[in-house]
Amino acid sequence: MKVIVLIGGGDSGGAKTHVLNLLRELNHFIDARLVCFRKGDFSDDAERMGIPIDVIESGNPIVGLREIKKLISGEKIDLIHCHGARGNLMGNLLKRHLKVPVITTVHSDYRLDYLGRPVARLSYGTTNMVALRRVNYYIGVSDPMADILIDRDFPADRIYTIYNGIDFKTPITTVPKEEYLRSIGVDYQEGDVVAGIAARLNPVKDYPTLLRAMKIAMEQNPHLRLVAAGDGEDLEMLQNLAKSLGISDRVCFAGWVTDMNSFYNAIDINLLTSLSETFPYALTEGARMHRATIASRVGGVPVLIDDGKNGLIFTPGNEKELAEHLVTLANDKALREKMGNLLYEKASAEFSIDRMVEHQLEIYHSVLEREERKKNRQGKRDGVIICGAYGHGNAGDDAILKSIIQSVQKLDRHVPITVLAKNTLSIKKRYRVDSIYTLNVPKMLLAMRKSTLYINGGGTLIQNATSHRSLWYYLFTLRAAKLLGNKVDMYGCGIGPVIGKRDIGLVKKVLERSVDIITTREEDSMGELQSFGVKQPEILLSSDPALALGRCSAQDTEVYLKNHGLTPGKKYLCFMLRTWYGFAEKAKAFAECANYAYEKYGLTPVFLSLNVYHDTKAAKQVIEYLSCPYHILDDSTEPEMLISALSYMEIVVSMRLHGLILSSLSGVPLVGVSYDPKIGSFLKYLEYGTCLDLEDVTAEGLIADLDKAAAQIPEREKLREHAARLQAVERRNSEAVSRLLEISSENA
Repeated sequence: MKVIVLIGGGDSGGAKTHVLNLLRELNHFIDARLVCFRKGDFSDDAERMGIPIDVIESGNPIVGLREIKKLISGEKIDLIHCHGARGNLMGNLLKRHLKVPVITTVHSDYRLDYLGRPVARLSYGTTNMVALRRVNYYIGVSDPMADILIDRDFPADRIYTIYNGIDFKTPITTVPKEEYLRSIGVDYQEGDVVAGIAARLNPVKDYPTLLRAMKIAMEQNPHLRLVAAGDGEDLEMLQNLAKSLGISDRVCFAGWVTDMNSFYNAIDINLLTSLSETFPYALTEGARMHRATIASRVGGVPVLIDDGKNGLIFTPGNEKELAEHLVTLANDKALREKMGNLLYEKASAEFSIDRMVEHQLEIYHSVLEREERKKNRQGKRDGVIICGAYGHGNAGDDAILKSIIQSVQKLDRHVPITVLAKNTLSIKKRYRVDSIYTLNVPKMLLAMRKSTLYINGGGTLIQNATSHRSLWYYLFTLRAAKLLGNKVDMYGCGIGPVIGKRDIGLVKKVLERSVDIITTREEDSMGELQSFGVKQPEILLSSDPALALGRCSAQDTEVYLKNHGLTPGKKYLCFMLRTWYGFAEKAKAFAECANYAYEKYGLTPVFLSLNVYHDTKAAKQVIEYLSCPYHILDDSTEPEMLISALSYMEIVVSMRLHGLILSSLSGVPLVGVSYDPKIGSFLKYLEYGTCLDLEDVTAEGLIADLDKAAAQIPEREKLREHAARLQAVERRNSEAVSRLLEISSENA
């Protein structure tokens, strides 16, 4: 593989480190040639590192293009990889000549690159914004950077993420701690705790918050010191601020530091206080030296730092929170060492230069495979459309969608996927696929004209108990997809109830004319189809797609629980409730059940929200009647974390179907409360758990079912086998898709 890499050449800081380290290592595996448009430190360092480089010093892009053509004359280039405004411009010009895909790595928010330089912003900034839109593929140097591109309507399915990596293998030499500190002007005394920050002295790094936090922390621990490595326009202002705070004798502005290894070796706490970042090298460089770290919650920081486990995170600009963290680490040497070692373990495993190079090569191969696919399928239909109740903030539906996307990509990792959803932005960010607003019918029909497979995905979509209009909508999409040439699959569906002869007749007619395969998630749904007289599609008994999902590690789960006030090892009873007609009148009964469980079994109630708005509102109605302690988990998290968190519960009482489904994976004893037949249908199919209709709920009834569930706690291993049985048949969902994709490919 031969790649030509284009960059302006005036880059410094993280972008410079990223590009040069990456190219040095990439050239062990591929031919990566660097073309730089300025002679200077960047090009000199590239030459010293042995990177193949050519410097074209013309400021005229036409002349520069001519020179590049001469350089690569007669060579076969596979990819053009750009960095920065000048690289993006030249990449787009060169693309016309080479007819190969162009990739750009976005290192920072391009709208902020020329702040304070209006002329450069108008010229280079505008040119870059236009050039970016014409690039084929994008790489963000953190997930938040990729999210910024998606927010600005760049194509989500053509955006990759790569994180900065550093060398963890080469031995490090450093100047002894005390010697180094004295060399930069620090009067170090035995017992001092040195906090350090390596960052430019400019507003985005938010040094004022750091200095004010140091003032608070130093009052509680007078052994604290601060060393700032960096220079910039704010130096005088920050020196004056330190003086006005009365801490200037314990703060050292060391200026530009070249020996960063000795700097990180000399400090005890590594700091990052920025208001905005992508994924700063300062964190991984500190991690390489096993330094305990405190960082602001910006950019990709939470990807590396698991708050409370291998470091501490604070809200940007919150000096009190930062001061608390400083005192916590300053007062506890053992904690500093523990967090520093855990951070090293994670950084060396996931953010090494080797991992970065491996990931970059994966991206290159993915792009070439996608381009080859496009070439082979030119003029032919391609793609999968997935439709369901997505983008409504319901974790159960998110679990279904994630499972379907994973199964489709496992069958064909480069197939274009489009999801019909209410909140298209959240879908694009979470799954890096295209998304169309549910009611944007013209755009939906246009997509169907190009796709080969339409998936009506999971959930109970074919029912009119909640709405006739939603039933008609989903039937319309099924019919339209078939008429526009798609194979049609109904994936792990719940069916019914459908009330009324007219709607039942409509369901029968559409399903028989439009659907190729239906996989149902339980036996009652198959019975509903039979009662409608549906015979034409192939109908298979499967189970809910969410049963195919995995779980998070025990360590990550325990950190999640601790961050929400739960203690792994304690006993908890989980309620997953939702607002529904008549629920308010039953709230007291749920509370009495919770109080009883706490008093008799020592189970502390936990209210977990699968839909933050509806479920938290229901939980608060119950909490009013509680006389025991409780916890609320109402933040949005990945379904894998929900599965893991639910495994720590002794019993689950749930009105939410997917609360029961996700809990069953760990064999948790279940009490279902049904506002919809699907709750009872699942428990019947699962063959364990009890079920009460919401309208029949009483405190006595709930307590009786709770006692039955408590008796099953010792049998969890046996109960888990029930979910394993359903997991085995769940494979029929993806097997059906596989068959239809093969047929579609043959027809195309």
